[in-house]
Amino acid sequence: MKRLMKYLSDYKKESILAPLFKLLEAFFELLVPLVVANIIDRGIPGEDMGYIGKMGLCLLALAVVGLVSSITAQFFAAKAAVGFSTKLRQALFDHIQGLNFTNIDRVGSSTMITRMTSDINQVQSGVNMVLRLFLRSPIIVFGAMIMAFTIDVKCALIFVVAIPLLAIVVFGIMMWTMPLYKKVQAGLDRVLGITRENLTGVRVIRAFHKEAEEEEKFNAATKALADSQTFVGKISAVMNPVTYVIVNGAIIALIYTGALQVDAGNLTRGEVVAVINYMSQILVELVKLANLIITITKALACADRVAGVFEIRNDEASGLAGKTEAEQGIAGEKEALETGLPGSGKAQKAHGGGVPFLQFDHVSLTYAAAGAETLHDMNFVVNRGETVGIIGGTGSGKSSFVNLIPGFYPATEGAVLLEGQDIREMPEEALRSRIGVVPQKAVLFKGTIRSNLQWGKPDATEEEMWQAVETAQAREVVEGKKGGLDAPVAQNGKNFSGGQRQRLTIARALVRRPEILILDDSASALDYATDAKLRAALKSYGGSTTVFIVSQRASSIRHADKIIVLDDGELAGIGTHDELLKSCGVYQEIYYSQYSDERPKTVKTQEGGR
Repeated sequence: MKRLMKYLSDYKKESILAPLFKLLEAFFELLVPLVVANIIDRGIPGEDMGYIGKMGLCLLALAVVGLVSSITAQFFAAKAAVGFSTKLRQALFDHIQGLNFTNIDRVGSSTMITRMTSDINQVQSGVNMVLRLFLRSPIIVFGAMIMAFTIDVKCALIFVVAIPLLAIVVFGIMMWTMPLYKKVQAGLDRVLGITRENLTGVRVIRAFHKEAEEEEKFNAATKALADSQTFVGKISAVMNPVTYVIVNGAIIALIYTGALQVDAGNLTRGEVVAVINYMSQILVELVKLANLIITITKALACADRVAGVFEIRNDEASGLAGKTEAEQGIAGEKEALETGLPGSGKAQKAHGGGVPFLQFDHVSLTYAAAGAETLHDMNFVVNRGETVGIIGGTGSGKSSFVNLIPGFYPATEGAVLLEGQDIREMPEEALRSRIGVVPQKAVLFKGTIRSNLQWGKPDATEEEMWQAVETAQAREVVEGKKGGLDAPVAQNGKNFSGGQRQRLTIARALVRRPEILILDDSASALDYATDAKLRAALKSYGGSTTVFIVSQRASSIRHADKIIVLDDGELAGIGTHDELLKSCGVYQEIYYSQYSDERPKTVKTQEGGR
């Protein structure tokens, strides 16, 4: 929790005033039993209605001042708690936005959502309750004990015994329940994960008639969550009855001791009532404190989970983690001299005296907690302005391959070099500003077509946007919507078809006129005619843009300057269409499975004899 307190720094005034006004309320509340005692001892025996009335007005004044103090304290506490949670949630969101894909995959999106919503709400409640009650309750408890000592020492000794017993119960249960609440929140993560998965895949679940199985899976997760909540709730529920038993036992002892003192003439009836009132105040405050402790326990458990996200750093997954910039530079120079990477004399000699635009230098990729490499020993060069096709079977590593270029995942071995510089050493913003990415799943954001295109370039002109739309074969999509570029886009682009979403996401990437354009199977929902028009438009889009096209269709990449064939994470072949048809068995298998009419008779004969 201490690590998160810096987000409360802008609310120092409110954090001080809220407890102070609560202390003022507590001070006036401690005076009430003394006023009541005076009414009993002086007003009632003498039937002095004037005195009783005056003391009654005094009680009313104490009540009004206490109410105003309480409302003021709650206002400042709420302002500080809500402001704190707003800053914390924004900081957590910003931090998550900065995490690379490896760390997001490791933690899980459902857990991230829980920590940003439910966990921060619990922390907000904890801050609010602490500012309102954490000082008030102890002041009432110890203040009541001190006031009891001013009335009678023998009666006050009962307080000395009761308060430590209550403290043992309250704090003992707190220490017991704190780790259990962490388990409850982890169970909530699991329920949220299943819910999110079901909502995302609801069409698939219904198509395969798996509703009953998913309901059973959800019920099992919710039952486990309910059981853990019930268990920790039972432990927390013990607090109230135990505290009531201790306090009521103390009240019984007070009545007995007070009666003896009254008989002996050492105490008045009003003073006995005052002492009992102080014990009742202690009971009420300890019940409040018990509930506060439960809230704080939950808040602390949730605060640890939120702080755990802040502790995740991208450099944990990088080979350069823990090194200073100078050390990174020295290490890079040493590696260049030893291996002949671009930038060294040996590398320049190898590449004809120049540095290649993009180079994969013996790159391998292993996902976090994965048992084997996803990509192994990718080693080749791409020149500026080339169109590179990437093809391979399902699960061959095509998307993983292109995700290395913008640094979504760091290479676990080797290096991806852009104009001779390791992309891990480049500022993220500088790298991403040179790359346009169209992901496999077309994602549009709620707003307008214009606002979605401006993701690619915030200051894009009308002409630039229409040019990108034209190249992406999306003009008819935009012109067919009322409002054109200002036509509304629903959340996730649900008011567009799959093919329309793909063309608009391609236009979004083209608006920025990137040096590198990555199309990750982004034309899969397009018909062959539109796909052909798109490829022709991209060919004339600009000779300086290096285009990577990931596709399952051989027709989409057959005219590329260079085709990379992947097979189970390995580089099965690299070359032009004609070269690969002659030399690469994997490419032959993919191509002829789609164009069986072009299959040579010798190949057919060989397959027939197998």
